[in-house]
Amino acid sequence: MGAARTIRQGNLGKRALRLAEKDGKFYGLADGKVCVEGTDADRVWLQLHDEAGKSDPKYFGYPGARSRFLKFFPNGFHSEGYAAQERDYKLAAKSKLDATAPLEIASTGSGYGEAILSVYRATNMLSPFEKTRLQDVFRGPSSDAVIRAAAEFTESADKNSLGRLEAALKPHDCAKWTVVTYLAYLWRPDRHMFLKPEVTKDFAARVGHPFASNYEARLNIDVYASLLDLVERTSRELSDLQPRDRIDIQSFIWVVGDYQEDRDGTYT
Repeated sequence: MGAARTIRQGNLGKRALRLAEKDGKFYGLADGKVCVEGTDADRVWLQLHDEAGKSDPKYFGYPGARSRFLKFFPNGFHSEGYAAQERDYKLAAKSKLDATAPLEIASTGSGYGEAILSVYRATNMLSPFEKTRLQDVFRGPSSDAVIRAAAEFTESADKNSLGRLEAALKPHDCAKWTVVTYLAYLWRPDRHMFLKPEVTKDFAARVGHPFASNYEARLNIDVYASLLDLVERTSRELSDLQPRDRIDIQSFIWVVGDYQEDRDGTYT
């Protein structure tokens, strides 16, 4: 291809990915070989992951993800067993959060530590170890600061709000994606996404999305932006199944990545 300017680099599994630009055109390379090209850098980068992902033994694309989900829930998000297995308990946690610590009040209020702690405990989405550590956060002197920072992140979702939330949680060793995204996801499931790293990285690799290589454990707003892009693309791919919000999208990712082939029964 000749001399070209590198725009972006990353990895997808063992494959080295590079986005390069030459004379106003963008090229996506996997292990040094041009796989895709075009005039839109973001589209070429996304298409590069699609193409590179196909060489991964785990890859099955969105058609495979859909097929796997429908294996367990044949009528999709409106399967009778789906709500009981994947949706109802999350809605119950959201209702509890909205009733005891609504976003508009928590953003400036105080004394909501016990209410917030009970919401974290209301689901199995965090590990018991994470929940234990959160006791010190929400029963300690920094409780109000953490809750206000979480509310600010929910409302603005930018670098500054994420940084303030990280600073408030770091002394307790709780500056983790699961902790950071949980409240925002329940307060605003139309806008935010809960991040369970391993299953989400696995899903991204299976459908060929850049999040698989963009993810890092460090709280970085670019990682969260990549997650939201994965969510938006997944929503588009599943539009005919009519997902109601990102609770459905998170459940889809979890089912595709975590459910076992020998799971007892399917649900209709």
